[in-house]
Amino acid sequence: MRILFASTAADGHFNPMTGVAIHLRDAGHDVRWYTGASYEHRLQEMGIPLLPFKRAREINGETMPKLFPERARLKGPALIRFDFEQVFLSNVEAYFEDVVEIDRDFCFDVLVADSAWMAARLVRDVLGKHVVGIGAGTVLATSPDVPPNFAGLRPARTPAGRLLHRGMGAAMDWMVLANGRRLYNAVMAKHGLEPITGSVFDEFYSYHHVLFHNGVPGFEYPRRQQPPKVRFVGLLRPYKARSAARPPQLARVAHGRRVVLISQGTIDNQDPGKLIVPALEGLIPSGALLIVGTGHKHTEELRRRFPQENVVIEDYVDFDAVLARADVFVCNGGHGSVLLSLSKGVPVVGAGTREGKNDINARVEHFGVGVNLRTEMPTPPQVARAVERILAEPSFKRRAQELSDELARYQPLEIIDEYFAGVPELRQAV
Repeated sequence: MRILFASTAADGHFNPMTGVAIHLRDAGHDVRWYTGASYEHRLQEMGIPLLPFKRAREINGETMPKLFPERARLKGPALIRFDFEQVFLSNVEAYFEDVVEIDRDFCFDVLVADSAWMAARLVRDVLGKHVVGIGAGTVLATSPDVPPNFAGLRPARTPAGRLLHRGMGAAMDWMVLANGRRLYNAVMAKHGLEPITGSVFDEFYSYHHVLFHNGVPGFEYPRRQQPPKVRFVGLLRPYKARSAARPPQLARVAHGRRVVLISQGTIDNQDPGKLIVPALEGLIPSGALLIVGTGHKHTEELRRRFPQENVVIEDYVDFDAVLARADVFVCNGGHGSVLLSLSKGVPVVGAGTREGKNDINARVEHFGVGVNLRTEMPTPPQVARAVERILAEPSFKRRAQELSDELARYQPLEIIDEYFAGVPELRQAV
C-alpha cells in the first residue's frame, strides 16, 4: 500500500506520527512524508523519503519570529485568531496543489495527516483518497459538556457556569473564527465543495474517514457524545532519535535523591528565561538532580550560568529514560510530552498559556495529575512551591499512576493495523 503522511511543520504535530510511519514502513508499505524541508534530516534518519513543501510556506518555531514579528505581542483571542488564519489556514490551497502534484508521481492509496492539516477534506473529496487523521492535541470538537477551546478552563459545575461557557464559545466563534471560516469556505468553493456552517473546530473531526487520537478518555473532559470518527489509541510514541542524550548521572542517582525533568518545548523556547531559568533557580537549592532539555536553544549559555553539580543541560534528552526515573516533570504543557510523563506515572508542573497549552495544563489540574501555574513566566518560588507540593501530596502520584495504567491498556499500533485490515479497498491495495 502506498501511504502519504502529511503534517504541519511543527514538532507537536510531526512527532506523534513518526512511530506510526515507521511501523507501517516496516510492515512493507511504501511510506513517504509531505512536510517542511527542516524535517529532512529527521526523515533521513527514519529512512522515509521527504516530499517537501513547494508552494506551501514552512511556518515553525524558527521561521515564525521572522515571518510574523508582530505575533510576539499578541495574546488571548487575538493570538488564537492569528495562529488559526496564518499558521493553519493560509497554506490550505498550497498544501492541496502540492499534493495533487505528488499524486501524479506517487499515486498514494491513503493520506495520514495530522488533524490540523486542513487540506484533508480536499484530498478526500476532490482526489477521492482514503484519509486518516492523527489527533495530536486535546479534542477540540464543540460540545455543551466542555468549556470553549483555548480558554484554559475546566468544565463548568453549575447551570450558570455552563451558560457562561456557551456564551464564551459563541463569542469566540464570532470574534476569532468567523473570518477563518470564510477563508476556508472560499477554498472549498473553488473546488466545488459545500461550505461549512458550524464551528471550524468541528471540521477537524469530519474531514477524515477516521481520526486516531493520541491519548485516552481519562485525560479528556467527559462528553455525553464523542465525535463519532474519533478513536482513542493511547500514547503514540514518537520515533526516538539516536542523538537523544541519556544522562549518565541517572545511573548514579543515590537512593532518595529526587529527579526533576525540565523542558520548555520546541516552539516557544527562544527565551529560556520564561521557564528553564526560573525552574533552575527555584529548584537548585533542593539538591534534586535537575535534567534540562533545551531543544538546541542556549545550551552552552545555560551550562555556563548553571554549573552546579545537580544540573544537567543537554540539547536533546531521552525523555523515556529520564521519566522512568523522574519524580516530577516541569514543562510548558505540550500535549505529547505531558502524555509521555503520565505514561510513566510522573506528575506535571505546567507553565504555559499559549498555543493551547492552557487547555492541557487545565486538564493537568482537573484530573489531579499535577499543578497548573497558569502563567507563561513563573517565578522561581512558584516553581519550587509547585514541586514541593507534588512531592508532599501523594494524590498527585496516585492519579498520575492511574492514568499510566489506562494508557498501558491501549496498543495503538495494533488498533491502527486492525482498522486498515477492516477497510476492503485498503486490503486490496496491499
